[in-house]
Amino acid sequence: MNSFLRSVSVVARRDFLAVVGTPTFIIFLLAPLFMIALAILGGQGAASVAVSSDKAARIAVIAAKAEHATITATDTRLRAALSRAAEPPVLTLFDPDGDGATQASTIMSNDKADYFAVLYGPMDAPTISYESDSRSEARWLAQLADQIERDRKGGFAADASLSKPNMLAVKAVRPGVGLQQQVGYGAVFIIFLLTTILAGQAVGMLAEEKSNKVIEILAAAAPLESIFLGKLVGTLGVATLFVGFWTGLISLGVVLEPSAQAWVSSWTPAVGMPVFLLLGVAYFIMSYMLMGALLLGMGGLAATMRELQMMSLPVTLGQIGMYVLASKAASNPGSTIAQVAEIVPFSSPMAMAARASTDTSLWPHVIALGWQAIWVAGTIWLMARLFRFGVLKSGGWRQFFGRKSASA
Repeated sequence: MNSFLRSVSVVARRDFLAVVGTPTFIIFLLAPLFMIALAILGGQGAASVAVSSDKAARIAVIAAKAEHATITATDTRLRAALSRAAEPPVLTLFDPDGDGATQASTIMSNDKADYFAVLYGPMDAPTISYESDSRSEARWLAQLADQIERDRKGGFAADASLSKPNMLAVKAVRPGVGLQQQVGYGAVFIIFLLTTILAGQAVGMLAEEKSNKVIEILAAAAPLESIFLGKLVGTLGVATLFVGFWTGLISLGVVLEPSAQAWVSSWTPAVGMPVFLLLGVAYFIMSYMLMGALLLGMGGLAATMRELQMMSLPVTLGQIGMYVLASKAASNPGSTIAQVAEIVPFSSPMAMAARASTDTSLWPHVIALGWQAIWVAGTIWLMARLFRFGVLKSGGWRQFFGRKSASA
């Protein structure tokens, strides 16, 4: 009995120290805190996209400068009686500039904000142009004009409307800025999700081959650098097939469901949907090659699946951090944080995909793809040597720099 308990104690102590005694155990121990913190940041990123979309919503009144104070005061008084959720979009005032109908059309075609309704003309008989699905915003402007007229006439005719607006429903003349930002955030999330899920396949296959000694057979038959690149390209092919399968399946569902067609047709990225999809594929490939190369290089150093999981954890946490940065860029296009996210190599694919949804320029994408290609090539070069060093485990750091030792 004593020998049995002693054996249990030895095995338990060995397994305990095998985990706790490694430097990466601290990272493993603190991983939940990292996950919680990054989840909060990610949630804030999604929330900031929604808030940014709300801030892009506007209604407008074209009126003489002398009337601006009265209009603003009346609008503020009416809003005070509403809950925050029921408040209409922010009111913007414009001075008259030529024909009212033409100016209203110009305002509603603004590509920096979403003007859903514009009032122009005298308050007792104004004209309100509004998008066909923004009738509530038009009614608010009609109520605003009526209240201004009531105030001017001392509140008489309480049961009748003093203002007789002419309501003109118009077709949207520009894509919604808020919706474009949401599409951009969706692109960030999809690239991050697919990259994180699919890049792990390459590491799982590597761990299995190392445990079965298959990698040693491959190393005897071909240079390890070519094995590394072959694995990376092969798993990219699998990832592309996975994405193509689900894209085709979803496209079939959209074709068969009319309501889904209407929903998808409302997606209006600035560069156009065909170009947006092509750029999305290109940025996914760049993101996958960067993430896959890092994980394969780290995987080459691991001797067991447990070590592999612990080594890949910092890479995964770093990728989550890049996702948070890119989501901030999606909710704040053109800002300093967006520019930083577009330059940082590992967040650049996601941030530039988001930019394609709100910016019509194509030349930044040419530069970004070239910049990312340089980093992909450099990362593959570095990780291929790390992979060789980890697999051969001979020759010290000479192997890392590709110099063959006598034992190799």
